[in-house]
Parts: sequence; structure tokens; C-alpha cells
Amino acid sequence: MNQFTKILLTGPPGCGKTTAIITITNNLNLEKVAGFYTQEIRENNTRKGFSWKRLDGPAGTLAHIEIRGRFKLGKYGVDVAGFEKAVVPILDIENNAELFIIDEIGKMECLSHKFTTAVRRLFDSDKTVLATVAQKGDGLISDVKNYPDVKLFNLTRHGNEKAIEEISQLLSFTKEKR
Repeated sequence: MNQFTKILLTGPPGCGKTTAIITITNNLNLEKVAGFYTQEIRENNTRKGFSWKRLDGPAGTLAHIEIRGRFKLGKYGVDVAGFEKAVVPILDIENNAELFIIDEIGKMECLSHKFTTAVRRLFDSDKTVLATVAQKGDGLISDVKNYPDVKLFNLTRHGNEKAIEEISQLLSFTKEKR
């Protein structure tokens, strides 16, 4: 098995982490991929929140300025219950996916204890994981960067093609070894 079964992408907001994840996933052409990605919700050029989209289709709102409730991060209310119901179950280590995609391991997602538990289980397993992680943060955000056999890529706002190519090759190699 490839020495890197956990690959993390980090970098400043807007550097292309989500785009890189989607590009890599499409390049690999795997049949059994489980996971999700997040995107900004914008109205009139203003960020209003964040959405999630599972790779198998379902989508929803992770955080929005109009969400009221117990979980807040800055000006955003976070729909932890909806995220746990719709997204966290696909991150189960019993899932027979060849690759797990997690975009992102960030402060909003980490408000969910079920999410942090699922991610820790994946990182403790022999499952292959490609994830984005916030540049700064404690708890799970810093912990995943220090797991054994993790390869961390720092993306920038320009020139991520080389990293995308290297990650695609690493994951192709992992697939061939199984």
C-alpha cells in the first residue's frame, strides 16, 4: 500500500482547495468515492453562507447568516443537525469507498461531534482519504495534520497544477496497490 493514504490540502481561503479536490476526483475516475465538498453561497457579490454537496448528489446549507440556533461561527448560523443527518453517515468506515473526500475539515464542520468522530475513525483506519483542512485551528484541525502517513500540500492562489498532478499520481498509485 502507498505510504500516504491520507492526503491533506491546506491554504488561505480562495486558494483553490475545493477546485483541486473536484479536479483530482474527476481525474481518478474511481467508481467508489464517498464524501462531500463545500462552496460559498453568494448573493450580489456578498458571501451569505456555505453549502455542502455530497458526491452522490444531495446538497444542503451548512451555514448562513439567516440560520438561527445554538451553533454560530462569526455571523453565520451553522446547521449542525442537518449536516450530521445528511453528510456524516457517508463518512462511515464501513462504507466500501475506494476514496473518501472531505472538503473541509474546518471550524464550522468541527462544531459537529459526530463529524469529528467520523473523521478521526477514518484517519485511524487504512482507508484512503483526500481532504482539505483549515490553515489555522486547534482540535481536529491541528490533529489531522499530525497523523502518521499524512502528506500535507500547501496550496497558493496561483500555480496549483503541480500539486494536483502529484496528488492524482499518489492516489492512482494507492489504487493500483489495492
